[in-house]
Amino acid sequence: MHNHLKSTNRYVALDVETTGLSPKSGGRVIEIGAVAIEYQSIVAEFSSLIDVGKRIPWRVQQVHGITNDMLEGEPKPDEALPEFYKFIAESILIAHNATFDIRFLRHEFALLGMNLNNRSLCTLKMSRKQYPHLPNHKLETIRNTD
Repeated sequence: MHNHLKSTNRYVALDVETTGLSPKSGGRVIEIGAVAIEYQSIVAEFSSLIDVGKRIPWRVQQVHGITNDMLEGEPKPDEALPEFYKFIAESILIAHNATFDIRFLRHEFALLGMNLNNRSLCTLKMSRKQYPHLPNHKLETIRNTD
């Protein structure tokens, strides 16, 4: 069976934090948090800060709380990202605003000569469809719906 046709029962819910809003403007991934889910149970976790050797703008630090000092001595991209690549394998990726997270991950993997072709699900798009009446679709808002 071809890899791209193989069905998977493994999902990876992930979140990334970055130095900016776009890889095109020099933004980099500085934190990845993820859990692997198989048959409705969490079976593994991945978490890493990543030292990209780049200063985090003050306004961005205010968003996620990650400071330049926190990244000192943390794994470099060529250490952390291959580990994460193995962690996700052929899993279906799940993220809130998946377009943002996956764009950044694709960029980071490309810098290392790796491709990211995993299928993905976006909980932001799903919530907009399921709950069109909500004032916004932030995770905090969705968490409080019945």
